[in-house]
Amino acid sequence: MTPSMVLDLGHQALIVTSMIAAPLLLMALLAGLVIGMLQAATQINEATLSFIPKLLMLVLTLFIAGPWMLRVLIDYTHDLYASIPSVIG
Repeated sequence: MTPSMVLDLGHQALIVTSMIAAPLLLMALLAGLVIGMLQAATQINEATLSFIPKLLMLVLTLFIAGPWMLRVLIDYTHDLYASIPSVIG
């Protein structure tokens, strides 16, 4: 196993991690931004007010994007297992 192979595996792992985390993180960011603007407009400064809407948005996003996220992870794992003979030598 050469250093370039290790770097390539690490690069692929970071890309897959980013692809899996991006939908949830973006939805949490969007929900937080909307709730923050609502709180600023109404001057309701309750820290726990944003928890339930964010949780519901994340669950909804997980239901919508979950199959795609699972497919990305399964494809990466399959490719990783298939590359074991070439990595061992």
